[in-house]
Amino acid sequence: MRTRKLGVLVGALALAAGLTTPAVADHGQGHGLPLGPRDLVETRTSQALQPGVTLTTIVRGEPDPADVWTVEVAVPGGSGSPDPDAPPTAISAREPADQLAASLEADGFQPRVEDVTTPRLADFAGGSLGFRVRTGAHPTKAAADAQLTQVRAAGFTASTVFTGWDGAPTDRGPWVVRVITIDPQRFRGSLVGDFGADIERRETTSALAAARGATAGVNAGFFVLDPAAGAPGDPAGVGVYNGRLLSEAVNGRPSFVFAANGRHAGVTRNTWTGTVSSGRHTLRLDGLNRVPGLIRNCGGTGDAPTNRPLHDTTCTDPDELIVFTADYGASTPAGPGAEAIVDGHGRVTQVRTPRGGPLPAGTRSIQATGARATDLATVAQPGRKLTITSHLTGLDADYVINGGPELVRDGRQHATPNRDGMVRPGDPSFYYGWAAKRNPRTIAGVDDRGRVLLVTVDGRATTSLGLSIAESAALAQALGMHEALNLDGGGSTTMVANNKLLNTPSDATGERPVGDALLVLPHPAH
Repeated sequence: MRTRKLGVLVGALALAAGLTTPAVADHGQGHGLPLGPRDLVETRTSQALQPGVTLTTIVRGEPDPADVWTVEVAVPGGSGSPDPDAPPTAISAREPADQLAASLEADGFQPRVEDVTTPRLADFAGGSLGFRVRTGAHPTKAAADAQLTQVRAAGFTASTVFTGWDGAPTDRGPWVVRVITIDPQRFRGSLVGDFGADIERRETTSALAAARGATAGVNAGFFVLDPAAGAPGDPAGVGVYNGRLLSEAVNGRPSFVFAANGRHAGVTRNTWTGTVSSGRHTLRLDGLNRVPGLIRNCGGTGDAPTNRPLHDTTCTDPDELIVFTADYGASTPAGPGAEAIVDGHGRVTQVRTPRGGPLPAGTRSIQATGARATDLATVAQPGRKLTITSHLTGLDADYVINGGPELVRDGRQHATPNRDGMVRPGDPSFYYGWAAKRNPRTIAGVDDRGRVLLVTVDGRATTSLGLSIAESAALAQALGMHEALNLDGGGSTTMVANNKLLNTPSDATGERPVGDALLVLPHPAH
Protein backbone atom coordinates (compact mmCIF):
# COMPACT_ATOMS: atom_id res chain seq x y z
CA MET A 1 0.00 0.00 0.00
CA ARG A 2 3.01 2.35 0.24
CA THR A 3 2.84 2.99 -3.53
CA ARG A 4 -0.78 4.07 -3.25
CA LYS A 5 -0.15 6.40 -0.27
CA LEU A 6 2.78 8.03 -2.05
CA GLY A 7 0.64 8.50 -5.16
CA VAL A 8 -2.15 10.11 -3.17
CA LEU A 9 0.32 12.47 -1.48
CA VAL A 10 1.94 13.49 -4.77
CA GLY A 11 -1.48 13.98 -6.35
CA ALA A 12 -2.69 16.10 -3.44
CA LEU A 13 0.36 18.38 -3.60
CA ALA A 14 -0.04 18.80 -7.36
CA LEU A 15 -3.73 19.52 -7.05
CA ALA A 16 -3.03 22.22 -4.48
CA ALA A 17 -0.61 23.78 -6.93
CA GLY A 18 -3.04 23.48 -9.83
CA LEU A 19 -0.86 21.01 -11.70
CA THR A 20 -1.58 17.77 -13.56
CA THR A 21 0.43 14.81 -12.27
CA PRO A 22 1.70 11.80 -14.15
CA ALA A 23 -0.43 8.71 -13.66
CA VAL A 24 0.26 6.83 -10.43
CA ALA A 25 -0.43 3.10 -10.39
CA ASP A 26 -1.45 0.95 -7.42
CA HIS A 27 -1.33 -2.84 -7.76
CA GLY A 28 -3.21 -4.73 -5.07
CA GLN A 29 -4.18 -8.31 -4.39
CA GLY A 30 -6.55 -9.78 -1.83
CA HIS A 31 -8.42 -6.50 -1.27
CA GLY A 32 -10.16 -3.77 -3.25
CA LEU A 33 -13.57 -3.60 -4.87
CA PRO A 34 -16.27 -6.13 -3.92
CA LEU A 35 -16.37 -7.67 -7.39
CA GLY A 36 -15.52 -11.34 -7.81
CA PRO A 37 -13.34 -13.37 -5.42
CA ARG A 38 -11.11 -11.54 -2.94
CA ASP A 39 -7.86 -12.81 -4.51
CA LEU A 40 -8.27 -10.87 -7.77
CA VAL A 41 -5.53 -8.50 -8.87
CA GLU A 42 -6.64 -4.87 -8.96
CA THR A 43 -4.78 -1.97 -10.59
CA ARG A 44 -5.55 1.69 -9.89
CA THR A 45 -4.21 4.59 -11.92
CA SER A 46 -4.91 8.18 -10.87
CA GLN A 47 -4.30 11.58 -12.42
CA ALA A 48 -5.34 15.14 -11.70
CA LEU A 49 -7.57 16.68 -14.37
CA GLN A 50 -7.77 20.14 -12.84
CA PRO A 51 -7.45 21.52 -9.31
CA GLY A 52 -9.85 19.56 -7.12
CA VAL A 53 -10.70 16.99 -9.82
CA THR A 54 -9.10 13.53 -10.02
CA LEU A 55 -9.66 10.67 -12.45
CA THR A 56 -9.02 7.15 -11.16
CA THR A 57 -9.13 4.12 -13.43
CA ILE A 58 -9.55 0.76 -11.71
CA VAL A 59 -9.04 -2.53 -13.54
CA ARG A 60 -9.99 -5.57 -11.49
CA GLY A 61 -9.71 -9.25 -12.31
CA GLU A 62 -8.92 -11.11 -15.48
CA PRO A 63 -10.75 -13.12 -18.14
CA ASP A 64 -12.34 -16.17 -16.55
CA PRO A 65 -11.98 -19.39 -18.57
CA ALA A 66 -15.17 -20.65 -16.91
CA ASP A 67 -17.20 -18.03 -18.77
CA VAL A 68 -18.36 -19.00 -22.27
CA TRP A 69 -20.61 -17.83 -25.08
CA THR A 70 -24.02 -19.49 -25.28
CA VAL A 71 -27.33 -19.18 -27.11
CA GLU A 72 -30.23 -17.96 -24.96
CA VAL A 73 -33.67 -18.79 -26.38
CA ALA A 74 -36.52 -16.38 -25.67
CA VAL A 75 -39.64 -17.58 -23.90
CA PRO A 76 -41.75 -17.02 -25.96
CA GLY A 77 -40.27 -14.09 -27.95
CA GLY A 78 -38.40 -10.78 -27.91
CA SER A 79 -39.65 -7.54 -26.41
CA GLY A 80 -40.18 -5.85 -29.79
CA SER A 81 -38.97 -2.53 -28.38
CA PRO A 82 -36.83 -0.24 -30.59
CA ASP A 83 -34.78 0.60 -27.48
CA PRO A 84 -31.50 -1.35 -27.87
CA ASP A 85 -31.32 -1.66 -24.07
CA ALA A 86 -34.76 -3.30 -23.78
CA PRO A 87 -34.34 -6.79 -22.30
CA PRO A 88 -35.83 -9.69 -24.28
CA THR A 89 -38.47 -11.95 -22.86
CA ALA A 90 -35.92 -14.38 -21.52
CA ILE A 91 -37.34 -16.19 -18.50
CA SER A 92 -40.60 -17.86 -17.54
CA ALA A 93 -42.18 -20.34 -15.17
CA ARG A 94 -40.73 -23.86 -15.17
CA GLU A 95 -43.42 -25.49 -17.33
CA PRO A 96 -43.08 -23.16 -20.37
CA ALA A 97 -39.30 -23.38 -20.07
CA ASP A 98 -39.46 -27.18 -20.07
CA GLN A 99 -41.79 -27.13 -23.08
CA LEU A 100 -39.40 -24.86 -24.96
CA ALA A 101 -36.49 -27.13 -24.07
CA ALA A 102 -38.42 -30.14 -25.36
CA SER A 103 -39.05 -28.36 -28.67
CA LEU A 104 -35.36 -27.51 -28.98
CA GLU A 105 -34.39 -31.09 -28.23
CA ALA A 106 -36.83 -32.36 -30.85
CA ASP A 107 -34.98 -30.19 -33.38
CA GLY A 108 -31.63 -31.70 -32.48
CA PHE A 109 -30.32 -29.18 -29.95
CA GLN A 110 -29.10 -29.92 -26.44
CA PRO A 111 -30.89 -27.35 -24.26
CA ARG A 112 -30.49 -26.72 -20.56
CA VAL A 113 -33.07 -25.13 -18.26
CA GLU A 114 -31.50 -22.89 -15.62
CA ASP A 115 -33.06 -21.42 -12.49
CA VAL A 116 -32.28 -17.67 -12.38
CA THR A 117 -31.75 -16.37 -8.86
CA THR A 118 -30.95 -12.85 -7.71
CA PRO A 119 -29.90 -11.37 -4.35
CA ARG A 120 -32.19 -9.58 -1.91
CA LEU A 121 -32.15 -5.78 -2.14
CA ALA A 122 -33.60 -3.09 0.11
CA ASP A 123 -37.13 -3.37 -1.31
CA PHE A 124 -36.99 -6.54 -3.42
CA ALA A 125 -37.00 -10.05 -1.96
CA GLY A 126 -34.79 -11.57 -4.62
CA GLY A 127 -34.64 -15.35 -4.90
CA SER A 128 -35.78 -17.19 -8.02
CA LEU A 129 -36.98 -14.99 -10.89
CA GLY A 130 -37.87 -17.90 -13.15
CA PHE A 131 -36.17 -20.17 -15.66
CA ARG A 132 -34.14 -19.49 -18.78
CA VAL A 133 -33.36 -21.84 -21.64
CA ARG A 134 -29.93 -22.01 -23.23
CA THR A 135 -28.02 -24.26 -25.56
CA GLY A 136 -24.34 -24.59 -26.36
CA ALA A 137 -21.13 -23.52 -24.63
CA HIS A 138 -18.60 -21.91 -26.96
CA PRO A 139 -15.19 -20.30 -26.41
CA THR A 140 -15.86 -17.56 -28.98
CA LYS A 141 -18.79 -15.40 -30.02
CA ALA A 142 -18.29 -16.49 -33.63
CA ALA A 143 -18.91 -20.12 -32.69
CA ALA A 144 -21.99 -19.16 -30.68
CA ASP A 145 -23.28 -17.01 -33.54
CA ALA A 146 -22.99 -20.01 -35.86
CA GLN A 147 -25.22 -22.02 -33.56
CA LEU A 148 -27.54 -19.02 -33.21
CA THR A 149 -28.11 -19.12 -36.98
CA GLN A 150 -29.19 -22.74 -36.68
CA VAL A 151 -31.51 -22.03 -33.74
CA ARG A 152 -33.19 -19.17 -35.58
CA ALA A 153 -33.50 -21.25 -38.74
CA ALA A 154 -35.47 -23.75 -36.66
CA GLY A 155 -37.98 -21.00 -35.84
CA PHE A 156 -36.84 -19.90 -32.38
CA THR A 157 -36.16 -16.36 -31.14
CA ALA A 158 -32.72 -16.25 -29.57
CA SER A 159 -29.52 -14.29 -29.03
CA THR A 160 -25.92 -14.99 -28.09
CA VAL A 161 -24.84 -14.02 -24.59
CA PHE A 162 -21.67 -14.26 -22.54
CA THR A 163 -22.13 -16.08 -19.25
CA GLY A 164 -19.89 -13.54 -17.50
CA TRP A 165 -22.77 -11.09 -17.83
CA ASP A 166 -25.06 -13.25 -15.67
CA GLY A 167 -23.81 -11.77 -12.39
CA ALA A 168 -22.33 -14.84 -10.68
CA PRO A 169 -20.22 -13.76 -7.66
CA THR A 170 -17.59 -16.36 -8.58
CA ASP A 171 -16.75 -14.69 -11.91
CA ARG A 172 -13.18 -13.43 -12.04
CA GLY A 173 -13.78 -10.44 -14.27
CA PRO A 174 -12.45 -8.30 -15.66
CA TRP A 175 -14.08 -5.00 -14.68
CA VAL A 176 -13.04 -1.53 -15.83
CA VAL A 177 -14.20 1.21 -13.44
CA ARG A 178 -13.53 4.92 -13.90
CA VAL A 179 -14.11 7.44 -11.12
CA ILE A 180 -14.10 11.23 -11.36
CA THR A 181 -13.75 12.72 -7.87
CA ILE A 182 -14.58 16.39 -7.31
CA ASP A 183 -13.33 17.86 -4.02
CA PRO A 184 -15.34 21.05 -3.36
CA GLN A 185 -12.69 22.31 -0.94
CA ARG A 186 -10.24 22.73 -3.84
CA PHE A 187 -12.56 22.78 -6.85
CA ARG A 188 -12.85 26.25 -8.42
CA GLY A 189 -14.62 25.29 -11.61
CA SER A 190 -18.29 24.44 -12.14
CA LEU A 191 -20.25 21.19 -12.11
CA VAL A 192 -23.25 21.46 -14.42
CA GLY A 193 -26.00 19.48 -16.07
CA ASP A 194 -26.30 20.28 -19.76
CA PHE A 195 -28.85 19.20 -22.39
CA GLY A 196 -27.33 21.05 -25.34
CA ALA A 197 -29.05 23.45 -27.72
CA ASP A 198 -32.56 22.28 -26.87
CA ILE A 199 -34.43 19.62 -24.94
CA GLU A 200 -36.02 17.70 -27.79
CA ARG A 201 -32.81 16.62 -29.55
CA ARG A 202 -30.10 14.21 -28.42
CA GLU A 203 -26.36 14.86 -28.48
CA THR A 204 -23.39 12.74 -27.47
CA THR A 205 -21.68 13.35 -24.15
CA SER A 206 -18.52 14.15 -26.13
CA ALA A 207 -20.32 16.84 -28.13
CA LEU A 208 -21.92 18.34 -25.02
CA ALA A 209 -18.54 18.43 -23.28
CA ALA A 210 -16.78 19.98 -26.26
CA ALA A 211 -19.42 22.68 -26.66
CA ARG A 212 -18.88 23.81 -23.06
CA GLY A 213 -15.11 23.35 -23.00
CA ALA A 214 -15.51 20.78 -20.23
CA THR A 215 -12.54 19.13 -18.58
CA ALA A 216 -14.56 15.94 -18.09
CA GLY A 217 -18.09 14.59 -18.18
CA VAL A 218 -20.37 11.58 -17.97
CA ASN A 219 -23.81 10.87 -19.38
CA ALA A 220 -26.61 11.78 -17.00
CA GLY A 221 -30.32 10.97 -16.67
CA PHE A 222 -32.79 8.73 -18.47
CA PHE A 223 -34.40 10.20 -21.58
CA VAL A 224 -36.87 9.45 -24.34
CA LEU A 225 -35.26 7.36 -27.08
CA ASP A 226 -38.19 6.04 -29.12
CA PRO A 227 -40.11 8.74 -31.08
CA ALA A 228 -43.31 6.84 -30.25
CA ALA A 229 -42.64 7.69 -26.58
CA GLY A 230 -42.23 11.45 -27.09
CA ALA A 231 -39.45 13.75 -28.24
CA PRO A 232 -36.11 11.88 -28.37
CA GLY A 233 -33.79 13.60 -25.91
CA ASP A 234 -36.51 14.75 -23.52
CA PRO A 235 -35.52 13.86 -19.92
CA ALA A 236 -37.62 10.94 -18.68
CA GLY A 237 -37.93 12.54 -15.29
CA VAL A 238 -36.91 15.68 -13.44
CA GLY A 239 -34.52 18.20 -14.96
CA VAL A 240 -33.32 21.40 -13.29
CA TYR A 241 -30.59 23.27 -15.16
CA ASN A 242 -28.91 26.37 -13.70
CA GLY A 243 -31.82 26.77 -11.30
CA ARG A 244 -34.52 26.43 -13.97
CA LEU A 245 -37.03 23.59 -13.72
CA LEU A 246 -37.50 22.42 -17.31
CA SER A 247 -38.77 18.84 -16.90
CA GLU A 248 -41.19 17.51 -14.32
CA ALA A 249 -40.38 14.68 -11.94
CA VAL A 250 -41.41 11.09 -12.18
CA ASN A 251 -43.15 11.56 -8.86
CA GLY A 252 -41.37 9.78 -6.05
CA ARG A 253 -38.27 8.70 -7.95
CA PRO A 254 -34.79 9.73 -6.80
CA SER A 255 -32.58 12.36 -8.37
CA PHE A 256 -29.03 13.65 -8.04
CA VAL A 257 -28.95 17.27 -6.87
CA PHE A 258 -25.94 19.55 -6.62
CA ALA A 259 -24.75 23.13 -6.59
CA ALA A 260 -22.64 24.50 -9.43
CA ASN A 261 -19.63 24.83 -7.13
CA GLY A 262 -19.78 21.10 -6.37
CA ARG A 263 -21.06 21.59 -2.85
CA HIS A 264 -24.28 20.49 -1.22
CA ALA A 265 -24.67 17.45 -3.45
CA GLY A 266 -26.88 14.50 -2.62
CA VAL A 267 -29.71 12.17 -3.56
CA THR A 268 -33.29 13.20 -2.96
CA ARG A 269 -36.79 12.16 -3.99
CA ASN A 270 -38.88 14.69 -5.86
CA THR A 271 -42.54 15.37 -6.40
CA TRP A 272 -43.74 18.01 -8.86
CA THR A 273 -46.96 20.01 -8.97
CA GLY A 274 -47.99 22.88 -11.24
CA THR A 275 -50.98 25.07 -11.94
CA VAL A 276 -52.20 27.73 -14.37
CA SER A 277 -54.75 30.18 -13.07
CA SER A 278 -56.67 33.32 -13.93
CA GLY A 279 -59.11 34.96 -11.57
CA ARG A 280 -61.16 32.31 -9.82
CA HIS A 281 -60.11 29.53 -12.22
CA THR A 282 -57.15 27.27 -11.41
CA LEU A 283 -56.14 24.31 -13.57
CA ARG A 284 -53.74 21.52 -12.63
CA LEU A 285 -50.77 21.08 -14.97
CA ASP A 286 -49.58 17.64 -16.11
CA GLY A 287 -46.05 18.33 -17.23
CA LEU A 288 -43.28 20.51 -18.62
CA ASN A 289 -41.64 20.50 -22.06
CA ARG A 290 -42.83 17.09 -23.26
CA VAL A 291 -45.20 15.75 -25.89
CA PRO A 292 -48.72 15.77 -24.40
CA GLY A 293 -50.22 12.37 -23.70
CA LEU A 294 -46.90 10.48 -23.46
CA ILE A 295 -45.32 10.05 -20.02
CA ARG A 296 -42.02 8.16 -20.16
CA ASN A 297 -41.38 6.16 -16.97
CA CYS A 298 -44.88 7.11 -15.76
CA GLY A 299 -45.25 8.55 -12.24
CA GLY A 300 -47.79 11.24 -13.14
CA THR A 301 -51.47 11.80 -12.34
CA GLY A 302 -54.39 10.13 -14.07
CA ASP A 303 -52.14 8.13 -16.39
CA ALA A 304 -52.57 4.64 -17.79
CA PRO A 305 -51.65 1.98 -16.91
CA THR A 306 -50.32 3.41 -13.63
CA ASN A 307 -49.50 6.55 -11.67
CA ARG A 308 -46.52 4.90 -9.98
CA PRO A 309 -43.04 4.90 -11.52
CA LEU A 310 -42.61 2.16 -14.12
CA HIS A 311 -39.23 2.17 -15.81
CA ASP A 312 -38.87 2.04 -19.59
CA THR A 313 -42.65 2.23 -19.92
CA THR A 314 -44.60 4.98 -21.66
CA CYS A 315 -47.82 5.76 -19.86
CA THR A 316 -50.55 7.66 -21.69
CA ASP A 317 -53.16 10.29 -20.89
CA PRO A 318 -55.38 11.77 -23.64
CA ASP A 319 -56.32 14.80 -21.53
CA GLU A 320 -53.29 16.86 -20.57
CA LEU A 321 -52.12 20.40 -19.92
CA ILE A 322 -48.40 20.92 -20.64
CA VAL A 323 -46.28 24.08 -20.30
CA PHE A 324 -43.51 24.75 -22.81
CA THR A 325 -40.56 27.12 -22.74
CA ALA A 326 -38.37 28.11 -25.67
CA ASP A 327 -35.81 25.61 -24.31
CA TYR A 328 -37.88 22.76 -25.76
CA GLY A 329 -36.89 23.28 -29.38
CA ALA A 330 -37.57 25.19 -32.56
CA SER A 331 -41.30 24.46 -32.34
CA THR A 332 -43.69 23.02 -29.81
CA PRO A 333 -45.31 19.66 -30.67
CA ALA A 334 -48.04 19.84 -33.30
CA GLY A 335 -51.35 18.04 -33.02
CA PRO A 336 -55.02 18.25 -32.10
CA GLY A 337 -55.95 20.50 -29.20
CA ALA A 338 -55.21 24.12 -28.31
CA GLU A 339 -52.21 26.21 -27.30
CA ALA A 340 -52.02 29.57 -25.54
CA ILE A 341 -48.89 31.73 -26.04
CA VAL A 342 -47.93 33.78 -22.97
CA ASP A 343 -45.46 36.70 -23.01
CA GLY A 344 -42.90 37.63 -20.38
CA HIS A 345 -45.55 39.48 -18.37
CA GLY A 346 -47.86 36.49 -18.26
CA ARG A 347 -50.38 37.83 -20.76
CA VAL A 348 -51.91 35.68 -23.47
CA THR A 349 -50.84 36.97 -26.87
CA GLN A 350 -52.24 34.23 -29.09
CA VAL A 351 -54.34 31.08 -29.00
CA ARG A 352 -53.43 28.42 -31.59
CA THR A 353 -55.76 25.66 -32.75
CA PRO A 354 -54.49 23.09 -33.56
CA ARG A 355 -51.48 23.31 -31.30
CA GLY A 356 -47.85 23.58 -32.34
CA GLY A 357 -45.48 26.26 -33.63
CA PRO A 358 -42.44 28.39 -32.77
CA LEU A 359 -41.95 30.04 -29.38
CA PRO A 360 -40.04 33.34 -29.30
CA ALA A 361 -37.40 33.67 -26.58
CA GLY A 362 -38.87 34.78 -23.28
CA THR A 363 -42.33 33.38 -24.00
CA ARG A 364 -44.09 30.26 -22.80
CA SER A 365 -47.03 28.28 -24.02
CA ILE A 366 -49.66 26.03 -22.53
CA GLN A 367 -50.80 23.11 -24.67
CA ALA A 368 -54.06 21.31 -24.01
CA THR A 369 -55.32 18.01 -25.41
CA GLY A 370 -58.63 16.19 -25.15
CA ALA A 371 -60.98 17.51 -22.48
CA ARG A 372 -58.28 19.86 -21.18
CA ALA A 373 -58.65 22.00 -24.32
CA THR A 374 -62.07 23.08 -23.03
CA ASP A 375 -60.54 23.76 -19.61
CA LEU A 376 -57.83 25.92 -21.16
CA ALA A 377 -60.42 27.98 -23.03
CA THR A 378 -61.90 29.06 -19.68
CA VAL A 379 -58.70 30.84 -18.62
CA ALA A 380 -56.70 31.54 -21.79
CA GLN A 381 -58.06 34.43 -23.81
CA PRO A 382 -55.96 37.03 -25.67
CA GLY A 383 -55.01 39.86 -23.34
CA ARG A 384 -55.80 37.97 -20.16
CA LYS A 385 -53.04 37.51 -17.60
CA LEU A 386 -52.22 33.97 -16.49
CA THR A 387 -50.29 32.84 -13.44
CA ILE A 388 -48.24 29.68 -13.96
CA THR A 389 -46.80 27.87 -10.93
CA SER A 390 -44.32 25.01 -10.95
CA HIS A 391 -43.13 23.52 -7.66
CA LEU A 392 -40.61 20.76 -7.01
CA THR A 393 -40.24 19.23 -3.56
CA GLY A 394 -36.82 18.09 -2.36
CA LEU A 395 -33.46 19.79 -1.94
CA ASP A 396 -33.09 23.25 -3.45
CA ALA A 397 -30.14 23.10 -5.85
CA ASP A 398 -28.76 24.58 -9.05
CA TYR A 399 -29.05 21.25 -10.85
CA VAL A 400 -31.30 18.22 -10.48
CA ILE A 401 -30.75 15.15 -12.69
CA ASN A 402 -33.14 12.19 -12.85
CA GLY A 403 -32.07 8.62 -12.16
CA GLY A 404 -32.88 5.41 -10.33
CA PRO A 405 -32.75 3.21 -8.48
CA GLU A 406 -31.23 4.64 -5.34
CA LEU A 407 -28.11 2.65 -4.44
CA VAL A 408 -26.67 3.92 -1.13
CA ARG A 409 -28.25 5.78 1.77
CA ASP A 410 -26.37 6.93 4.89
CA GLY A 411 -23.31 4.98 3.77
CA ARG A 412 -25.19 1.67 3.56
CA GLN A 413 -26.33 -0.27 0.52
CA HIS A 414 -29.96 0.67 -0.13
CA ALA A 415 -30.99 -0.35 -3.66
CA THR A 416 -34.68 0.35 -4.33
CA PRO A 417 -35.61 -1.10 -7.74
CA ASN A 418 -39.20 -1.89 -6.72
CA ARG A 419 -40.01 1.59 -5.46
CA ASP A 420 -38.35 3.14 -8.49
CA GLY A 421 -40.21 1.11 -11.11
CA MET A 422 -37.67 -1.47 -12.24
CA VAL A 423 -39.82 -4.36 -10.98
CA ARG A 424 -42.64 -4.88 -13.48
CA PRO A 425 -45.58 -6.91 -12.20
CA GLY A 426 -45.88 -10.15 -14.19
CA ASP A 427 -42.71 -9.44 -16.20
CA PRO A 428 -39.68 -10.98 -14.45
CA SER A 429 -37.74 -10.85 -17.72
CA PHE A 430 -37.46 -7.09 -17.42
CA TYR A 431 -35.87 -7.25 -13.99
CA TYR A 432 -33.66 -10.09 -15.17
CA GLY A 433 -32.31 -8.15 -18.13
CA TRP A 434 -32.20 -4.69 -16.58
CA ALA A 435 -31.27 -5.20 -12.93
CA ALA A 436 -30.14 -8.77 -12.27
CA LYS A 437 -27.78 -9.13 -15.23
CA ARG A 438 -24.59 -7.12 -15.64
CA ASN A 439 -24.80 -4.04 -17.83
CA PRO A 440 -22.74 -0.87 -18.35
CA ARG A 441 -23.57 1.51 -15.50
CA THR A 442 -23.16 5.20 -14.68
CA ILE A 443 -23.36 6.19 -11.01
CA ALA A 444 -23.36 9.56 -9.22
CA GLY A 445 -22.89 10.08 -5.51
CA VAL A 446 -21.31 12.01 -2.69
CA ASP A 447 -19.04 10.77 0.12
CA ASP A 448 -19.05 11.80 3.78
CA ARG A 449 -16.43 14.49 3.01
CA GLY A 450 -18.76 16.15 0.54
CA ARG A 451 -16.82 15.02 -2.53
CA VAL A 452 -18.86 14.27 -5.65
CA LEU A 453 -18.06 10.97 -7.40
CA LEU A 454 -19.05 10.27 -11.01
CA VAL A 455 -18.49 6.65 -12.00
CA THR A 456 -18.73 4.63 -15.19
CA VAL A 457 -18.32 0.87 -15.54
CA ASP A 458 -18.05 -0.64 -19.00
CA GLY A 459 -20.10 -3.74 -19.75
CA ARG A 460 -21.56 -6.09 -22.38
CA ALA A 461 -18.00 -6.97 -23.31
CA THR A 462 -15.50 -9.66 -22.43
CA THR A 463 -13.00 -6.93 -21.50
CA SER A 464 -15.36 -5.54 -18.82
CA LEU A 465 -18.37 -7.48 -17.56
CA GLY A 466 -20.45 -4.60 -16.20
CA LEU A 467 -22.52 -4.59 -13.01
CA SER A 468 -25.86 -5.80 -11.74
CA ILE A 469 -27.82 -3.33 -9.62
CA ALA A 470 -26.77 -5.24 -6.49
CA GLU A 471 -23.12 -4.95 -7.56
CA SER A 472 -23.62 -1.26 -8.36
CA ALA A 473 -24.76 -0.64 -4.78
CA ALA A 474 -21.83 -2.61 -3.38
CA LEU A 475 -19.37 -0.74 -5.62
CA ALA A 476 -20.76 2.67 -4.67
CA GLN A 477 -20.46 1.83 -0.98
CA ALA A 478 -16.93 0.49 -1.44
CA LEU A 479 -15.91 3.74 -3.16
CA GLY A 480 -16.97 5.56 0.00
CA MET A 481 -20.24 7.05 -1.19
CA HIS A 482 -22.57 8.23 1.58
CA GLU A 483 -25.42 8.65 -0.93
CA ALA A 484 -25.49 7.21 -4.45
CA LEU A 485 -27.82 6.98 -7.43
CA ASN A 486 -27.84 4.90 -10.59
CA LEU A 487 -28.02 7.11 -13.70
CA ASP A 488 -28.78 6.04 -17.26
CA GLY A 489 -26.57 3.14 -18.30
CA GLY A 490 -26.40 0.51 -20.99
CA GLY A 491 -25.36 2.01 -24.32
CA SER A 492 -25.63 5.49 -22.80
CA THR A 493 -22.74 4.97 -20.35
CA THR A 494 -19.99 7.38 -21.42
CA MET A 495 -17.06 9.18 -19.81
CA VAL A 496 -14.94 11.83 -21.49
CA ALA A 497 -11.94 13.85 -20.30
CA ASN A 498 -9.74 16.38 -22.06
CA ASN A 499 -11.72 15.94 -25.30
CA LYS A 500 -11.15 12.17 -25.34
CA LEU A 501 -13.64 9.35 -25.03
CA LEU A 502 -12.28 7.26 -22.16
CA ASN A 503 -14.59 4.28 -22.00
CA THR A 504 -15.92 1.88 -24.62
CA PRO A 505 -19.67 2.43 -25.15
CA SER A 506 -21.55 -0.81 -25.73
CA ASP A 507 -23.65 0.20 -28.75
CA ALA A 508 -22.38 -1.31 -31.99
CA THR A 509 -22.62 2.15 -33.59
CA GLY A 510 -20.37 3.71 -30.96
CA GLU A 511 -21.13 6.60 -28.63
CA ARG A 512 -24.86 7.10 -28.18
CA PRO A 513 -26.50 10.54 -28.33
CA VAL A 514 -28.14 11.18 -24.95
CA GLY A 515 -30.54 13.62 -23.31
CA ASP A 516 -28.16 15.37 -20.93
CA ALA A 517 -24.73 15.08 -19.34
CA LEU A 518 -22.91 15.96 -16.14
CA LEU A 519 -19.97 18.20 -17.04
CA VAL A 520 -16.95 19.41 -15.08
CA LEU A 521 -16.00 22.89 -16.29
CA PRO A 522 -12.65 24.58 -15.62
CA HIS A 523 -12.30 27.78 -13.65
CA PRO A 524 -12.76 30.62 -16.16
CA ALA A 525 -9.58 32.53 -16.98
CA HIS A 526 -9.42 36.15 -15.90
